[in-house]
Amino acid sequence: MNKIGFNVYRFSIAWSRIFPTGKLSGGVNQQGIDYYHSLIDELHANKIKPYVTLFHWDVPQDLETEYGGFLNSQIVDDFRDFAEFCFKEFGEKVKHWITLNEPVMFTFKSYVIGEYAPGRGAEWDPSRYLAGNSGTEPYIVGHNLILAHAAAANLYKNKYKEDQKGEIGITLTSTWYVPYSDSEEDNKARDRAYDFSLGWMLHPLVYGDYPVNMLAVGNRLPKFTDEERTLITNSFDFLGLNYYTANYAKDNPNDVHPEPSYLNDIHATLSTDRDGVSIGPKGWCKGWWLFCMVIIGQF
Repeated sequence: MNKIGFNVYRFSIAWSRIFPTGKLSGGVNQQGIDYYHSLIDELHANKIKPYVTLFHWDVPQDLETEYGGFLNSQIVDDFRDFAEFCFKEFGEKVKHWITLNEPVMFTFKSYVIGEYAPGRGAEWDPSRYLAGNSGTEPYIVGHNLILAHAAAANLYKNKYKEDQKGEIGITLTSTWYVPYSDSEEDNKARDRAYDFSLGWMLHPLVYGDYPVNMLAVGNRLPKFTDEERTLITNSFDFLGLNYYTANYAKDNPNDVHPEPSYLNDIHATLSTDRDGVSIGPKGWCKGWWLFCMVIIGQF
């Protein structure tokens, strides 16, 4: 990487590689700790800044088994403990922290369509359905992810930032949405698509609550307390954005599944083609996504 000219390397610290049980009380894995020290030291030796992500969708199995992982608010405290351990252990050498990677994608893939672990949702597909409810669980998980991010970020900002001279943020993801037509309905569909993806996590972190379009979900969407609104608002020094592709958004007032589902709540059909014509050039590299991450300002 040094020979290529990289000056930044972003990587994740695997939660269970540090806390095998997911909890500080369960002990630490010194080999895992030594590995990350070695990696960080080697990066610095090659004049490469480490950007460290604390959660990239790897919930420790013990926490999944004990209380359902991010379906349970207990995980907020356990994630904060893990984050604090990392701040203490690596914070003198790491100046750029990212709490969560693409929390909406984790929620969608894991609790709506059942593609990633723990494979919940997709209740409309008997061949894939294991457990879960795509109309309720994604919103619970998303809520706890926001609170977990804020707990870790505020801990760093209040306790470690001044001495360690670092910064902490979160990496979100968003598709670029274009109305399928010039109609008012399709323009509103575009807005809903943004609100149920980028806005789902970003709006609470800026304004302290979910976007108005998401509030239409009703009681299936958890509510923040006044204390939580204060905790989550502006709980970042920077925002990272992963961008992969663009979609057309077409108004669809009909439910695509018989039961309440995140997929119904958007009331939009999303596609890369319109009348058989792609929204833009297609790029694909042997199954790997091509993407760009940008850091959006410092706050």
